[in-house]
Amino acid sequence: MKKLTSMDEFQQLKQSGKHIFLFSADWCPDCRVIEPVLPEIEEKFNGYTFVYVDRDDFLDLCISMDIFGIPSFVAFNNGTELGRFVSKDRKTKEEIEQFIEGL
Repeated sequence: MKKLTSMDEFQQLKQSGKHIFLFSADWCPDCRVIEPVLPEIEEKFNGYTFVYVDRDDFLDLCISMDIFGIPSFVAFNNGTELGRFVSKDRKTKEEIEQFIEGL
């Protein structure tokens, strides 16, 4: 999974193509639970580019996008937000797949 490196990169990515941003953090236990299934989800939904956003490195971005719980997912297609799966709750592989299928 690609890791976000700058706010400029976020703006460029969200404006071009289909991206799903995973807001996460290394210290987050619920984020670690889904980590093993993420490659499988990326492969299944390869029409999207998945981008890891470290919550601690991009706190202002999280605040501006109302991301107050992790792990959270936000999908964009050419600048338009397609949907968000944002909460502080632990997420299952099935819930993540249902979210993406519903975009």
